[in-house]
Amino acid sequence: MPGNRYDDVDAVSGALAELAAVLIDQEELGELLQRVAELARATVPGCSAASVTLVDRGGPRTVAHAGAVSLELDQVQYATNEGPCLRAVDLGRPVSVDLGDADSQWPRFVDAAREKGVRSFLASPLIAGGTSVGALNLFSESQDGPLGEHGPRVEMLCARASVALANAQRYAEALAVSDQLQTAIDSRAVIEQAKGVLMARTGLDPDAAFDALRVRSQHENRKLRDVAAEIVSSTAA
Repeated sequence: MPGNRYDDVDAVSGALAELAAVLIDQEELGELLQRVAELARATVPGCSAASVTLVDRGGPRTVAHAGAVSLELDQVQYATNEGPCLRAVDLGRPVSVDLGDADSQWPRFVDAAREKGVRSFLASPLIAGGTSVGALNLFSESQDGPLGEHGPRVEMLCARASVALANAQRYAEALAVSDQLQTAIDSRAVIEQAKGVLMARTGLDPDAAFDALRVRSQHENRKLRDVAAEIVSSTAA
């Protein structure tokens, strides 16, 4: 088990200060979540391995881990659709487990964990946009587990990771809005070009030219932008 590099909550908080920066892309998010997993393993007494699970439309996946056993046992939970990590995500609150008391709840996970020397487990949810989107998972070779009186450290790690996820989520949403605006601007430009072509060809005024585009779009059951692009393209040819 790796030695703990930080002896008090203030020291851990200082080590986490770097994690407060606003994220700009998914690559940085991955790096930050890996840092969270490593800090959990290094700073939470009793924690022998740690991982970060995220859940999206494709299901749960491990996006960061410190210690091979964490990745292996995460995969067991995903494959069997059972275990404390998935329960924490569903409930939106921490789930602390002594494996000696969990045989009936998650027998396949418990068997796999025992084979790897894990005796207790803590999963704490990660919240972004008011929704549980994943969990920080801590594995311990001790029956007492990694929570105990060290809960504040786990809470700090989860809070930092949750802020990171929320920032990444907002950034992705901003990119989507920006793309939509650019598409709208591009579409408007093509439509205006097509109107100009029709006005030159037929002598229609701007409103009548737009009506002609709209009628053709409805008749052919095609997007107005596609109809306009075709007219512009035919002129260029």
